[in-house]
Amino acid sequence: MANLTLFNSLSRAMELFEPIDPDNVRVYSCGPTVYNYAHIGNLRAYVFTDTLSRVLRWKGWPLTHVINITDVGHLTSDADAGDDKMEAAARASGQDIWAIARHYTDAFKQNLRDLNIDDPSRFPLATEHVEGMIAWGQAIEARHCYRLPDGLYFDTATVPDYGRLARAGMDEREGRIDAVEGKRQAEDFAIWRTSAPGENRQMEWDSPWGRGAPGWHLECSVMSRAYLGERFDIHTGGIDHREIHHPNEIAQNQAMSGTADTGANYWLHNNFLVLRDTKMSKSSGEFMRLQTLVDRGFHPLSYRMMCLQAQYRSEMEFSWEGLAAAQTRLKRLVQAVETLKARPAVASAGSAAAYRERLDVAVSDDLATPRALTALDELLADKRVSPADRLAALADFDAVLGLGLATLTREALRVRPVSATIDEDAIAARLAERREARAAKEFARSDAIRDELAAAGVEVMDGDPIGWDWRLS
Repeated sequence: MANLTLFNSLSRAMELFEPIDPDNVRVYSCGPTVYNYAHIGNLRAYVFTDTLSRVLRWKGWPLTHVINITDVGHLTSDADAGDDKMEAAARASGQDIWAIARHYTDAFKQNLRDLNIDDPSRFPLATEHVEGMIAWGQAIEARHCYRLPDGLYFDTATVPDYGRLARAGMDEREGRIDAVEGKRQAEDFAIWRTSAPGENRQMEWDSPWGRGAPGWHLECSVMSRAYLGERFDIHTGGIDHREIHHPNEIAQNQAMSGTADTGANYWLHNNFLVLRDTKMSKSSGEFMRLQTLVDRGFHPLSYRMMCLQAQYRSEMEFSWEGLAAAQTRLKRLVQAVETLKARPAVASAGSAAAYRERLDVAVSDDLATPRALTALDELLADKRVSPADRLAALADFDAVLGLGLATLTREALRVRPVSATIDEDAIAARLAERREARAAKEFARSDAIRDELAAAGVEVMDGDPIGWDWRLS
């Protein structure tokens, strides 16, 4: 197989991947803060990290992959100001904060299943590691921290080359840090946030610095070390984490180890998903989640396809037209696979080996999934290769791309929008009548049926080359 090269945000360069232990590649991915549903921009990160995991396993490396669940609230800004996200959600809903965390954790895991994202080795909860966070703070306090009335803060001047990971975006990073009175440097961050007198919080713990809650950045240092060791292979996250959250993790890791070590050998970041003229965000309270797409009649795997069509380090623009095009491409692939399954066994005049090699070369080049998809399109269309050989090669593409084409059906891709006013049996019956009318050249009746279906939200696709007669619009 080809050597795997990855773009390391720490060096800002492509690097050959060399695992610390070839018998146990260790990967940590920043998980969600479960105060609300994940928006589709969040979910792009997990399609990316799932692709990385699939590539590593396909290449023969055993994998330990950890995705944390942040069920302890952190502040609404990236620094140390604003409301606690979990507490704010509890106040707004009038619900128990622990129940909120469980609900949105379950919803996140369902999103992953819907996108055919494999479960990681572990989903550790931040609330299960608060004791470890307190112990970490105690261990680094004397040399690296100072107290303020609202908690324990990390002094970023005490570690070497702070912010190295974020150096390409220093101006943006500093602009996102809110002032907190008493900080020695603007970049300093909370290790522990002490509850204010009279503050009524549902989540708080006793600590040497007073009753309160841990800072957001600390949990990832604690949990990555707990499950992956002091030094592990790969740390992933969204590009927004590259500017503040991950530099702060690195600072904590350096403080604990007493070295300049960053904790992970490779730091990988996926870029943003953007709507037209605006960044995808939950801050406004209005955002697009996976269910929004399903409600509009799109299968979740159409969104996975959309993500795979872009290189993970490039910005990806979301539009309904783009999603529809991704779903059409997915349908074409499903149709091609179903056609191959129906064909009789014949001898192969060509070989599928070249397509497996193209898949390997593509994903070995920093997970270049767009090139892998092109190879897949061409594999399924190559009549020189027997249907059986093409289907056998498809298993490799499925293993890496996670589209499940070997088992996905046309029927499964027909997702009923919530606005639809007609069921599938009625659609099929009316389409049969329309075909009879067209065969009899009764075009007025044919057009009337088409218009009736359109009024019910059914788009009739005459001459559809992939054999879908209709879709719910």
